[in-house]
Amino acid sequence: MLSAVLRVDGPVSEAAADAIGPEAGREIPRTSVKVSRGEAGTVIEVAASDSSAMRAALNSYLECIKVIEDVQRLAEVRR
Repeated sequence: MLSAVLRVDGPVSEAAADAIGPEAGREIPRTSVKVSRGEAGTVIEVAASDSSAMRAALNSYLECIKVIEDVQRLAEVRR
């Protein structure tokens, strides 16, 4: 079993936990995900049975984090 840990801190940490948390509860073939939020930020733990499943999961969660960062940056510019 392969595993990876993504840590998200800073201003997007809370939004990342809120956005990714419900996704972590979905059934994804060959993959399990756990999201936790603490004082140091959000931790996303991914476990996958093979490298293809791990790559797909990491790409998905990293893209979600990037979108959250982009939206936050746009919101700050408009303030």
